Amino acid sequence: MTVKAKKYLGQHFLKDESIAKKIADSLTGNGYKDVLEIGPGMGVLTKYLLEKDFTTSVIEIDPESVEYLETHYLNLTSRIYSKDFLKMDLNEIFKDKPFAIIGNFPYNISTQIVFKTLENKEQIPEFSGMFQKEVAKRIAEKPGSKVYGILSVLTQAFYDVEYLFTVPPSVFDPPPKVDSGVIRLTRKENYTLPVDEKLFKQVVKTSFNQRRKTLRNSLKSFQLSDKLKEDTIFALRPEQLSVQQFIELTKSIENDGVRD
Repeated sequence: MTVKAKKYLGQHFLKDESIAKKIADSLTGNGYKDVLEIGPGMGVLTKYLLEKDFTTSVIEIDPESVEYLETHYLNLTSRIYSKDFLKMDLNEIFKDKPFAIIGNFPYNISTQIVFKTLENKEQIPEFSGMFQKEVAKRIAEKPGSKVYGILSVLTQAFYDVEYLFTVPPSVFDPPPKVDSGVIRLTRKENYTLPVDEKLFKQVVKTSFNQRRKTLRNSLKSFQLSDKLKEDTIFALRPEQLSVQQFIELTKSIENDGVRD
């Protein structure tokens, strides 16, 4: 039995064993003993995870893949969750225990997987996985680039991001039209922000929603005082700011006291 890749689920099954092993080896095991693999398909990556000291669980939305895994990975059966990762309460599996996330992520939901990871960062010290290369590069990008944006800033505020390696289309069935990239996120030792997190996200998103404008113009909705707008940072565009500068900007807005 083999599973046919389904376009509507964004499935591209990895068929290169050496790359699967390399992705599994990217997890360090620091600070956790549980691992959740998202979208295991036919288990090419799962196989290498099960060789490690982690307790591996998998979450798979495709019933055909679930049936395949249940048949071929008998030692995994009790830890196969036939659910949608984006809708699932992760405490169902892990309670309050820390765990890592890994996977060859479907392109169509990969950024949402990152955002859900950020929402659960208290429990997720490490994250490793494969994305469309363009998305992987965006997550890892530094200030000053046109691809540096909301995803870059929000991820790098809480995690150190490493771009590990590029994967060609030929190692997938069916092959995607673009290269893929594997990245690893390692949660920062101090991952709590010295500002209101909700406001920080609001500032970052509002800034980049009009990324060609200077902050003085893009942040008008915050009703900032004239005095604050004299700060030289407001003459910059959002892609020129580091994560730390966004934190300082949020602190200034917080202290300004006049906002929606």
